[in-house]
Amino acid sequence: MSETMRAGGDLGRVLVVLPTYNEADNLEPIVKRLRAAVPDADVLVADDNSPDGTGEIADRIAATDDHVHVLHRTRKQGLGTAYREGFTWGLNRGYDVFCEMDADGSHQPEALPTLLERLRSADLVIGSRWVPGGRVENWSRGRQLLSRAGNLYARLALGLPLRDATAGYRVFRRATLQGIDLSGVASQGYCFQIDLAWRAYRAGFRVAEVPIVFREREHGASKMDLGIVAESFWRVAAWGARHRARQLRELLTGRRRASP
Repeated sequence: MSETMRAGGDLGRVLVVLPTYNEADNLEPIVKRLRAAVPDADVLVADDNSPDGTGEIADRIAATDDHVHVLHRTRKQGLGTAYREGFTWGLNRGYDVFCEMDADGSHQPEALPTLLERLRSADLVIGSRWVPGGRVENWSRGRQLLSRAGNLYARLALGLPLRDATAGYRVFRRATLQGIDLSGVASQGYCFQIDLAWRAYRAGFRVAEVPIVFREREHGASKMDLGIVAESFWRVAAWGARHRARQLRELLTGRRRASP
């Protein structure tokens, strides 16, 4: 395992979790770029038994690089469970910083030092497409509108002061993951990202956004489908309803206590 990670300050040992399913064309180039961008970080490939041989490619990389590890999962179980298992793997091995990153090339490994630098004054840093300086490349106008609308919906429903709560490029301090009850997270996909950001915000952790360039994948197929969008809609609606009900109860309780 790696020694102390010094990029952006004395942050401790860094683990980058890369969930994969059918990323045979993307995995080796992205790991190579990641290892060049942050040489002291360790990488955990969490593969969902990809039928295209991604897991075997990960094993081959790990056999020649002791900074690369592989977590083989028995079947396709979704992004949320891959990150939860990856985070748990790292927590059990004493890592201090945990990075989420797609394996398809959408998240530029060269931006990771910037996210790590910002973590010096935050507990969770999100690589944001929708703050000034951030942008997406090779997306249709419809997909951009869908992403912006989803984030606006999360802000309004939850009172979450983030421009890109659905973003999947982010870094956490160990204490942040330990403080948000990972075992209670059941959401997947974009909803998983909203869930973790909202838990961190409600727990009082410092959440920051830094601009990134998000590039659409060149190889393979996107894992997004209508089920992921639907899950985000109904879970955020339910969380928002409970959040507003709690605010109303607190307001009414405060008024009763203030009455003579």
